[in-house]
Amino acid sequence: MLASIWEDVKREFGYGNMVTRIIIINVVLFVFFNLLKVALRLGNEWEVPEFYDSIFHFFCVGKDWFHNVTHPWVFISATFLHIGIWHIFWNMILLYWFGKIVGDFIGNHRVLPIYILGGLVGALTFFITANLIPYIPAGVPAFAHGASAGVLAMALAAATISPDYSMRLILIGEVKLKYIVGALLLLDLVALGGNSNTGGHFAHLGGALFGFLFVRQLQNGSDWSEPFNGFLDKIKSFFNGDGGKRQTNSPRKRKRTSVFSNVGRNAKGNQASDTDVMGFQEKLDSILDKIRQSGMDSLTDAEKAFLKNASNK
Repeated sequence: MLASIWEDVKREFGYGNMVTRIIIINVVLFVFFNLLKVALRLGNEWEVPEFYDSIFHFFCVGKDWFHNVTHPWVFISATFLHIGIWHIFWNMILLYWFGKIVGDFIGNHRVLPIYILGGLVGALTFFITANLIPYIPAGVPAFAHGASAGVLAMALAAATISPDYSMRLILIGEVKLKYIVGALLLLDLVALGGNSNTGGHFAHLGGALFGFLFVRQLQNGSDWSEPFNGFLDKIKSFFNGDGGKRQTNSPRKRKRTSVFSNVGRNAKGNQASDTDVMGFQEKLDSILDKIRQSGMDSLTDAEKAFLKNASNK
C-alpha cells in the first residue's frame, strides 16, 4: 500500500501543476518531521529531546542574526515547514484555493515565485520586527516557520488580479474574493494586539504586501518572477550538463508586455492578425467576466481549456 501511495505522489509531482507540487513538498516534510518526533519520543520515554528541536530549528528562521547568517537556507526552507496538523491543513487549503486562481489568471510559472518570495519577505519581516519591537523578551530564542506568508502573498495576488471573483463557501454561499482576503488580513491585524504568535502575524502581513506589489508591478509591465525563474533555469541547465547557460528558446523568455493583455498566436506560433488578436481578447474578457459573476465552476470544459492556454502565453 505504501509503495502504491508513493507512486501516486511521484506521479502527481511530475505531472501536476505548481500548486500541487508545493503542497506535496509541504505534506512530505510535515510527515517526515512528525514521524521523526515520534521516533525520538519512543527512545526518550515519551519526552521530546532537545536534539529534535535542534534539527527542526536548523531549517527555521531565527530572531538571532548569527543563526540566519550561518544558516542562509532558512529563508527558503522555513516556508515549507509545519508541525501542527491544523497549521498545515488550513495553509494548504488556502494555498490550493488562491494558487489555482493565480495560476489560471497569470500563469502557472508565476505561482512558485510568489510563494517563495512572499515567504522570504515574510521571514525578513519577522526577523526585523522581532529585533526592533520588544514583543519577544531579550535573550529568548525565537524561530518562525510555516507557509502562511507565502499563502497570504498568493491570496493578495489573487484578490488584486480579480477582486470580484466569487468563491462558494460552505454554509455561507457565494462570497467575493476581496471580502475573503480582507477578512484574513483583518484577523492578522487584530491578532497583533494579542500575545500569541505576534512575529508570525507580522510575517503574514509582510507576505501579503509582497503579493499585492507583485501583481501591481505585473500590471505595469514589470514581471518580478523573471529573475527568479531565470535563476531556476540556470540551475536546471547546470545539472543538465550545459554549464548553466539559459536556453534562448525557454518558454519563459517573452517580450516584456503586460500579462493582462495576452496576444493571440496561430497554431504555428507566429503572430496572429489584428482580427485574431481582437477575437482572442474578447473571448478572454468574456470568460473572465463569467468567472467574476458565477465563479470558476460555471465554465465549460472548452472555456477552462481556453483559459489555461491563455495563462501560459
